[in-house]
Amino acid sequence: MINRRTALLIGVGAGAAAGVAGTLGVQTLDRWSRAQGPARKELVDGIVWQVHAGSLDPHGEWDRLGAQSLLLQWIVLNGVAFVPDLGIQTIADPPNWARIAAEPWARSIIVGLASLGNEPEARRNVAALIDLSARIAEKPLPFAAAGYYFPVEADPTWMDAPKMGPLLSALPRPLWVSAYDNTNIGAGPFADWIDSWLPKDVGLFFQDGVGLHMRTAQSARLYADALVAKLGPARFRMILEAFRPAGGDKLRPATLAEIRPQIDAYRGLVTFVFEAPHYVDRTLVNALTRS
Repeated sequence: MINRRTALLIGVGAGAAAGVAGTLGVQTLDRWSRAQGPARKELVDGIVWQVHAGSLDPHGEWDRLGAQSLLLQWIVLNGVAFVPDLGIQTIADPPNWARIAAEPWARSIIVGLASLGNEPEARRNVAALIDLSARIAEKPLPFAAAGYYFPVEADPTWMDAPKMGPLLSALPRPLWVSAYDNTNIGAGPFADWIDSWLPKDVGLFFQDGVGLHMRTAQSARLYADALVAKLGPARFRMILEAFRPAGGDKLRPATLAEIRPQIDAYRGLVTFVFEAPHYVDRTLVNALTRS
């Protein structure tokens, strides 16, 4: 099945796709959340950027929608780094991190650590990826990290997902993971499942499933409310999927009529748009700000 991880990487080989320890409590996430300032009335709060060889120079006006935070999907993919001086092979032409960190939509950067482009393979290698992530998290970055994200996504069909929970203790805080539910087990059972294994000092990005027509925006809001009830608002972020199927293994940007119900349904939630550099251009930004 097509998914948001593989859609942008289809046709990109392993080489081309890439080419402290923390024991702080949930208070760390809560402090980070409060540091972002009071709740705002903008349309979204942040964007997600899935860095790969075909997407190294993101430009956009997502701050006009309210975005002030950037979630980097990863800084190491398939063993190759997008940030210099991490102690491993670096892509030949890395992004201009100084320019990106100065963008108004990247005032706060959550750093995705190490992953693999193939989701089943990433899941089979969680322990090794956490070890690599811990090592690169100790390296200096060319921008300030507001938090960290471990980019191996979980869903209820992954029977070994709960084993990931204890391993996350090796990674720095504030720390986030992400999860989705393409089997629609229901908001309550999904929230119970997440709460059963996610460490209490780790936050969750929930992929809304609307982009692949797994559920409606209103149904995704029910999931969000159940997760907030279990985890607390400081540990929850919504990922708004700004794409739709375009036939075969292709995806297209969502239209104004398609994305507006998601924005409206997620009022009051801290919402990040996936994947803004690929799917949310200036035309759509203009349409959203006028609607």
